[in-house]
Amino acid sequence: MPKTIGGTELRKLIAAGAKVLEINRAKVDSLNVFPVPDGDTGTNMSLTIQSAVKEMNLCTSNRLSELCDAVSKGALKGARGNSGVILSQLFRGICAEIKKFEEVNSKVFARALENGTRVAYSAVSKPKEGTMLTVARMMSEFAASAYAKFKDLSAFLEEIIKKGEEALANTPEQLPVLKKAGVVDAGGMGLLCIYRGFLGALNGEEVAEEYTAVEAQKADEDVFGDNADIINLDLGEIVFAYCTEFFIINLKKQTTLADIDRLKEKLLQIGDCVICIGDLELVKVHVHTNTPGVALSYALELGELDRVKIENMLEQNRAMRAKREAEKKEMGMLAICAGEGISAIFKDLLVDRVIEGGQTMNPSAEDIADAVQKINAEHVFVFPNNKNIILAAEQAKALVTARTIHVIPTKNIPQGFAAVLAFNAEATVEENKTDMLHALDNVRAGQCTYAVRTTHLNGFSLKEGDIIGLDDKKILAKGDNIEDTMLHLVEKLKDSSHEIITLYYGKEVREEDAEQLAARLAEKYPDCDVDFHYGGQPVYYYIVSLE
Repeated sequence: MPKTIGGTELRKLIAAGAKVLEINRAKVDSLNVFPVPDGDTGTNMSLTIQSAVKEMNLCTSNRLSELCDAVSKGALKGARGNSGVILSQLFRGICAEIKKFEEVNSKVFARALENGTRVAYSAVSKPKEGTMLTVARMMSEFAASAYAKFKDLSAFLEEIIKKGEEALANTPEQLPVLKKAGVVDAGGMGLLCIYRGFLGALNGEEVAEEYTAVEAQKADEDVFGDNADIINLDLGEIVFAYCTEFFIINLKKQTTLADIDRLKEKLLQIGDCVICIGDLELVKVHVHTNTPGVALSYALELGELDRVKIENMLEQNRAMRAKREAEKKEMGMLAICAGEGISAIFKDLLVDRVIEGGQTMNPSAEDIADAVQKINAEHVFVFPNNKNIILAAEQAKALVTARTIHVIPTKNIPQGFAAVLAFNAEATVEENKTDMLHALDNVRAGQCTYAVRTTHLNGFSLKEGDIIGLDDKKILAKGDNIEDTMLHLVEKLKDSSHEIITLYYGKEVREEDAEQLAARLAEKYPDCDVDFHYGGQPVYYYIVSLE
């Protein structure tokens, strides 16, 4: 892996960063709620870095000084939107540091990130934490403190990205609008897309069209969040309706740098998200305002206008909301469970959302209502999968808007699976509800766990740590080891109507042990099909379903 990079490698990094962001552009757009929910952050950032790539490709030299000038110039010329302008300034600061050297090592890279953060913060009139600025700052601060430990640039960048992911995950705690919408900051996610492209290029990887900026083992929403609640945001939150952008060129001879500063102050009086950057040759302006004409007239006092762009953010927001309303379906499903394997099975069965809950971890009515609200459906079937969660699910009905909750009183995971399998998208809500309730009668479930205290219960004298098997009502089996207890439990649960036995083994059970138990059950009950799956559930060694 490289300890240093030069101009040739820098070209590859910038190009790869741009490509990864473009591939993830729509996803980043969908997260966009700050500073306004207009759904264009990914697009604006992508257009900005693509402009940098275009200018870079026109540069015939591989000297870092010349390449950096091209990237910085291209990013500024192509900067779109608030996020794009901030990104251009981040690149400007990074390039201003890198251009001083013949090659980039960990120390130079750390200094470049620091300078990029400083320049980007200084470009924004009122910097907000919980945005891409925060993500950039957290990465640069880590880089400045840790560069001496890394000779390998690739390993260094990988750790920097991890720090960025931590910062990104915390953005909803810093910006209430992100928490309300259930998303991380779009600009921060876009920035991480670029850095992941950099890392791939450092490692010699080709960026495939399906490449995503998330780790393979994580679902998109685990990293990105989702935009399910953006539709519920008030249009009234958009105080200034028009995103106004332009360049000032051919500045008048009498114009000074102080005049540019005064322009920025004037813009702050008529809007927000003000960025006014540049020099006496070129000035880039971005402002959200209700009087774009006034902003343009102020600028005309300094020079000529170029590339004027005025967008109605209220209309953009309406279009985004209308699109989501058009995609709204009649019925959706929510399952509550514990264990990554169980959760994955529910998702494979096309359940819209899964939230964590079960024995010892009961979600509140508000937790359930929040999850239901994020399902874009008029009617939502909720599967509590635990008798202690059913009441909370019922109470959640009063906490949702524009949704109707239908609680299917599943008391365990096998009942939940049976109810989900009974769902028919072509049937009516009432038909589905009836079929799901009937499906609960066709399955019997048991669990295997351990006694938490010494007691006498259901005719059993128990010592703390004893292995026990139970159904939803009482203890049916007790033993010294898991396998024998499970065999005894299944014997108590099974009747002549059962044809299928399915085991879901927990996080404390090895796969080979589950396979061995399944083999013993198959041998004992040759008239049944026996299968086993990873559930990953806590508390219970096994959950067993008999149908």
